[in-house]
Amino acid sequence: MKKIGIIGAMELEVDTLKSQMEIKNITAKANMEFYEGSLNGTPVVIVRSGVGKVNAGICVQILADLFSVTHVINTGVAGSLDSRIDIGDIVISADAVYHDVDATIFGYLPGEVPQLGRREFTADPDLVTLAAASCQEANPHLHVFTGRVVSGDQFISDKAEKERIIKTFGGYCTEMEGAAIAHAAVLNAIPFVIIRAISDKADDSAAMAYPEFERKAAQDCARLTAHLVAKIQ
Repeated sequence: MKKIGIIGAMELEVDTLKSQMEIKNITAKANMEFYEGSLNGTPVVIVRSGVGKVNAGICVQILADLFSVTHVINTGVAGSLDSRIDIGDIVISADAVYHDVDATIFGYLPGEVPQLGRREFTADPDLVTLAAASCQEANPHLHVFTGRVVSGDQFISDKAEKERIIKTFGGYCTEMEGAAIAHAAVLNAIPFVIIRAISDKADDSAAMAYPEFERKAAQDCARLTAHLVAKIQ
């Protein structure tokens, strides 16, 4: 039987979903609260992980060990890395990589964790397809893109740093949790997808744009996620 773990880094990113779910139990662990119940008739566990890669990885491991989730969805906001992708648009992960891991001196690729045997963490193709279709149905007014999510423990608000990330990793958007969630999901053999609504352009305007667009972006992402969970078989 499916049980879907839904992770948002901030309360804003999970509040809407929690208000729509039927809550059966709340479990506190590692400074997180795991809301277990159903959303659109589907068993789910919804949790605010906190910001950053360590919080995100720990969160996935708890979902795997304590709740035996069958799928992981990460919902939230991000900064655009592609000029085609504007504020308010949606990015669905094809894969995820770290932009702040550097062991190149030992012959590894930029972003590659030593001895892991991979740099990219590939999202589940079926979840990607379902997420893109769900966006068209739940948010028909928005543009949806499928591509790389690039993650690190930095809020990117500097044009030069943005250009470095684009040159080295490509990518459609940048944020602070996706690759760690993908990493932990892959190690636990759990299908995952990352859904990001664009809140800023990840450049010198980001600090001003983010507060203005954060709430709407998070709500659009939550609407897509609620629609998606009912489609997962």
